[in-house]
Amino acid sequence: MSDHYDVVVIGAGPAGYVAAIRAAQLGLKTACVDSFVDKDGKPALGGTCLNVGCIPSKTLLDSSKQYHTLLHGLKVHGISADNPSIDVGAMVGRKDKIVKQFTGGIAQLFKANKVTPIAGFGQLQAERKVLVTAQDGSTSELTGTNVILAAGSVPIELKSMPFDGDYIVDNAGALDFTQVPKRLGVIGAGVIGLELGSVWKRLGAEVTVLEAMDDFLAAADADISKLAQREFKKQGLDIKLGAKVTRAQVKKKAVEITYDDAKGEQSLTVDKLLVAVGRRAATDGLLAEGTGVKLDERGRVEVDEHCWTGVDGVWAVGDCVRGPMLAHKGSEEGIAVAEQIAGLPGHVNLDTMPWVIYTEPELAWVGKTEKELKDAGIPYRAGNFPFAAIGRAVAMNESAGQVKMLAHAETDRILGVHMVGPNVSELIAECVVAMEFKGSSEDLARIVHAHPTLSEAVHEAALSVDKRAIHKGN
Repeated sequence: MSDHYDVVVIGAGPAGYVAAIRAAQLGLKTACVDSFVDKDGKPALGGTCLNVGCIPSKTLLDSSKQYHTLLHGLKVHGISADNPSIDVGAMVGRKDKIVKQFTGGIAQLFKANKVTPIAGFGQLQAERKVLVTAQDGSTSELTGTNVILAAGSVPIELKSMPFDGDYIVDNAGALDFTQVPKRLGVIGAGVIGLELGSVWKRLGAEVTVLEAMDDFLAAADADISKLAQREFKKQGLDIKLGAKVTRAQVKKKAVEITYDDAKGEQSLTVDKLLVAVGRRAATDGLLAEGTGVKLDERGRVEVDEHCWTGVDGVWAVGDCVRGPMLAHKGSEEGIAVAEQIAGLPGHVNLDTMPWVIYTEPELAWVGKTEKELKDAGIPYRAGNFPFAAIGRAVAMNESAGQVKMLAHAETDRILGVHMVGPNVSELIAECVVAMEFKGSSEDLARIVHAHPTLSEAVHEAALSVDKRAIHKGN
């Protein structure tokens, strides 16, 4: 006899656990099935994000920034420190402690909201049944009036260089190095590659990033990506574009890499290699025969704009569906689906989805790039403002970067905002709100921004759209 729930969620990452909590808040009997286990082999909620993604990587980014500042950033403030050192084990231990704090926090939230957590791999069967296979191989069955698929994603593994967990690693492996590698190779100049490459560069590694594309951060606005690339180069990150890796082999406790670029075949030897070429939907084994749920050519669950699969009572959210693989995108989709199940309106606007890269300086953007507007033939005006003219940024000794704003040439509606600089992961929220409410650059230009703050760069960029920025020539 199956246990029956109003909602069964498969996956306890940011999309799944948020969906489960919201469904329970709305009075729906809810269970959440998840197979993730921690380094000790114990079930752990939170998925990739909390266990081996967003939270641990940002923890190490902050720790490594503190150390780098101690070494290189305090002299300008008149502060000196003698013989600073780094304890990698303590740093990683702090990261693990924070991860446990947050995964345990989800368990407490489930208890408080009466969500039933079920450890095991969940597979959707026909008629909204869910087969759960536990770690010991035993099985059980649930049924749901509604089932939400939130299976998440996994790193893409290249056949020519499989992960070995020691020399050739994925993002999880790069979070747990026991010492700073002298030479670190990174394949892929995307979010994961740049963030984790930055961590170990700050701690003293020689980092070489091999990117197959000729353009750096092609998803970002060109002006912003050029500024970021220049700053990363100053920091000593060796980013090689148009570098297509053909082979990587472990020999004599090192990794020998062969790649092709404009000059022909090249070689590189590193102590550790991080392969960060992207992620794919974790849908292997998720669907049994006869469910009626379809996968697209990239293995993602097919859904409509409301995250409905087309099968009665079956929904899908997060990394396993179309759209950007972002934790906050998955969470909002989870909330929207739970509310739709409860008869409420629920919607996520992918056009106002913020993107962030937590390097130093940070990158953040929302909406269209200048190239996208040009390609679409949309008339626009652009304004920009450098952090070098912002008093707070200069006082912080973090004045690299700028804010760029794009607005429709006729209506002045904000079409995109792109930033590189200090704390732009926080500054982008104001622009998301403005765009969500169809705001104009004039709206942001007329809002009072406190002085001295970093947010003044947003204010001045909005003024610059109309060629009337106060603190720079237009």
